[in-house]
Amino acid sequence: MFTMKLRKASAAAAAALVLSLTATACGGGDGDNEGGSGSGGGDKIKIGIKYDQPGLGLKEPDGTFSGFDVDVATYVAKELGYDADQIEFVETKSADRENALKRGDVKFIAATYSITDERKKSVDFAGPYLLAHQDLLVKTDSDITEATDLNGKNLCSVTGSTSAENVKNDFAPKANLKENSGYSECISSLQSGTVDALTTDDSILAGFASQEQYKGQFKLAGLKLSNENYGIGVKKGDTETLNKINAALEKMVSSKAWDKAVTDNFGPANYKNEPAPKIGVIVQ
Repeated sequence: MFTMKLRKASAAAAAALVLSLTATACGGGDGDNEGGSGSGGGDKIKIGIKYDQPGLGLKEPDGTFSGFDVDVATYVAKELGYDADQIEFVETKSADRENALKRGDVKFIAATYSITDERKKSVDFAGPYLLAHQDLLVKTDSDITEATDLNGKNLCSVTGSTSAENVKNDFAPKANLKENSGYSECISSLQSGTVDALTTDDSILAGFASQEQYKGQFKLAGLKLSNENYGIGVKKGDTETLNKINAALEKMVSSKAWDKAVTDNFGPANYKNEPAPKIGVIVQ
């Protein structure tokens, strides 16, 4: 009789332990949905990036990711307490970045996300972590050295981009603007000679020019037609994450990991990058 009671008690205790562990696991799941906060905040972290920008944020054919934004995001995530295999990169297109943060789809976004006063109304920005400039990409033997040289020539950019309009309105009103759905189409047109130049941020141009199939074919004109301060977007009011990311970026710069990421991703295009920007300092 005593043995039977002991077995029943042991079974009850085991059942209670299972329920307790199940409840704990469920609680950990909430942290995963929110992207986690590092150091035990969840099993994974979701980070928004671009999937179609070589040198910055690119999803490779084998499913891996590469680019400067990817390297920055990976370094930051590590400082937040996550290993590389705990990172889930989520595609966040330009038009959906603010909503992705509001919905909690991602913990933060590193996706050529220029800091502007308008965006700061709905998003908090860590950084900046890169100062880019609008520039021109031309063939290596091109005689285009100034934006005004584009008068009477063909200029390419993506549909809806403000970059080409800036050039046409402010520097070369007689340029013939050709719009394509993506930068890859513009690169093909530049390669074939259908257009004479492609314009957007120099970091994006350098990324395309650095691709193996284009090495030696293109060069950056080296113009600074605008200042683009890339920041890491976080949900409005998430000061804790914001401060942790800023600390991570400062460490990335001081440890020279930032310089290595620039060389690894933009080096082949002879990209003359600006020095690492100071946290919180926006260049107008």
